Amino acid sequence: MKDEHTEFFTIGALAKSADVHVETVRFYQRKGLLAEPERPLGGVRRYVESDAARIRFIKSAQKLGFSLDEVSTLLKLEDGTQCSAASKIAQQKLIEIRSKISELRRIEKALDKLVGACEKGRGQVCCPLISSLQTG
Repeated sequence: MKDEHTEFFTIGALAKSADVHVETVRFYQRKGLLAEPERPLGGVRRYVESDAARIRFIKSAQKLGFSLDEVSTLLKLEDGTQCSAASKIAQQKLIEIRSKISELRRIEKALDKLVGACEKGRGQVCCPLISSLQTG
């Protein structure tokens, strides 16, 4: 139950407070990440600061590379008593991120080599980069 000193937000004010768009709030509601408060008869839905904090949590987790499904799981652990479960999710994400970094380094080396070949082959009829991509 909310006391009389609780500050309430419209969806627009909530979005502004959490630094997202209104459609982001609605999207999170459709995904089940954020509860949609009841609309009083003839009134406007009212949100509270904890709703804004929840949105900021979601955005922070996304910035770390967590998918919305993973964020949903983390939100279920948000009381802080299941640190080992949260740690396991983060460890798996770390493995995925390291794998992506390794793949990006491989791509970087291949592109660097192709760019170098392009620079050496200026004036030739056939571009080494295009030729390499065509042959796979």
